Formats: sequence, C-alpha cells, structure tokens
Amino acid sequence: MTRTPPPAPEGRLDPAGDTPSPPAGPAPESRFAVADGVTYHFHELGQGPDTVFLHGGGPGCTGWSDFGPVAPYFAADRHCLVVDILQYGKSEKCRISGPMWDFHAAKTVALMDVLGVERADFVCNSWGGTIALCLAARYPERVRSLVVTGSMPVFYGPLAPLPERGHRGRAARDVYYGGEGPTREKMRALLTRLEWYDAARLPEETVDLRWRQSLDPGERELAAMADSPRGDWQDLTAELGLVEAPTLFVWGREDAFLTPDYPLMLSRMVRRGNLHVMDHVSHHLQEERPAAYHAVVDGFLRSVNHP
Repeated sequence: MTRTPPPAPEGRLDPAGDTPSPPAGPAPESRFAVADGVTYHFHELGQGPDTVFLHGGGPGCTGWSDFGPVAPYFAADRHCLVVDILQYGKSEKCRISGPMWDFHAAKTVALMDVLGVERADFVCNSWGGTIALCLAARYPERVRSLVVTGSMPVFYGPLAPLPERGHRGRAARDVYYGGEGPTREKMRALLTRLEWYDAARLPEETVDLRWRQSLDPGERELAAMADSPRGDWQDLTAELGLVEAPTLFVWGREDAFLTPDYPLMLSRMVRRGNLHVMDHVSHHLQEERPAAYHAVVDGFLRSVNHP
C-alpha cells in the first residue's frame, strides 16, 4: 500500500531543500484529563499506533507550539496525543517536589492509564525527551520506541563541563521573565538565539504563540518563585542503561545547547540507541524542517515496529 503524506503547509522555503517552515496553525479541539490528581491538557488527532508527543521546557512552550507544524504528517497514520506537560500550556501548574523526571514520568504513565494507552511510541523535544527516557527506564512495558531531540539527561559529555552545568535553559528563562518581564521582543531574541538556526525563517505566528502563552499567570507565578517549584534536577546516567526500547536521537547540527558529540555519547549509553544529525537546524528541528523531521522519524518508527 502506497502512503501519501499530507501536503506541506505554505511557508518559507528551507535553504537546505524545499521544505517549508510553517507556523503551527490552528490547534485541534482541547481535551483535558485528570490523572493521579493532576489535570493534563492535550490535543488528539489521527488514527493508528498510539504516539505521545512531549514538548520542551522553554518559556511559553506547549505541545502544539513545539509539534503543531509536524503533527499533521504523523496524524496521517498515527493516533497522536500532543500533550502539554505539567506546569506548561493549559495543563495544571502544580508544584513539584522530589526528583523532577521521576515525577513527570509517573504522571505521564497515569495519563496513559486514564486514556487507555497501554503502550506508545514517544516523540519528544528537550525536557520532554528527558521525561520519556526516565519513563522508559522506570516503566519499560509502556514504551515501544523513543525519539529524543535536544534533551540533556546527564550532566557530563565530550565538552564537559556542560555550559552552565546544563542550566543554560534555566538561565535563559530567568532572563526572559526578569527585568521588565516577558515581552515579544525578548521572546523573538530567545527563539533565534537558542531554538532556531535561521532567524529569517522564524514565523511571526510562532513568536506570538509562544509570547502569549508565556504571559499565562500560572507560568509567571512559577517563574517568580525563589525556591524550586519544578522539582530537584536529576542526572539519569544510571537510568539510561535500563532503557530497553529502541531509541533515536535526532539532533540539530547547529544545536545551541549541545553539539552532536553529546547525543552520540547518549546513543552509546542506551542499549538500542541510534543517532541522526540534521543540517540547517538548531534546537527545534521539528519546527524548522517538519517534513524532513517526519521522514527521518517515520522511517525509524517503521523499522523498529515492523521488522
């Protein structure tokens, strides 16, 4: 059976090829679920194998801001659950105590239970990928495969010590919410410095989406707290050795946080680890080159789930 991918949305042409760089577009209808005492917001689209999308931890990030440009490609033959992780988007702004990745992993499994998802493929960016790696180590029976982009599950690497000991994103969030507070200009500067390779291709709609979400009172309250409402930072060195699911690390060649030497190390720490490095992208490659990202990830998922 020949599968025809959805037509690419209109957008700016990618200098690496003919892939557009579209904004996320209108999100599907919001859905909510209470899982183990917390409320999750998510979008649901498509039919097929259950696939959970977990986004990054930058100011104003949501499931749809991070995966909206690429979700329609996956929804052509997958049941996509595009989740706002806790403390982001329309999900609950609960305070987290104890190890942060353990907390997120357990709550994500609780969400799967409520939604009747026994086992899923996970497609994740940054913080979401670290959550998924922890989940795969703690609950291996719930994970078919993992796709991880731009995540930092361990505190060391080929360029050790890591920049700001792995806290560059946290420092950027403090700067963004500090001073005069969040502004659209500061959001554009953050995206072009840390998340996108080519500032000329960053859609203004994406800047607006992230900036407006960053003004959420709950997110601003969390950012202003002097103590740590996000939980204790965890190093997952031991956990990576427990991950049994086939894992693809997809990295931007120009990632502003860590060079591709770092995910190469991670791919060796995970028993069934693989690495793909994509050109002309930084930290959010699924937004900058959605068609190319889908092609790589779809090929991987098909290879491991249909031997």
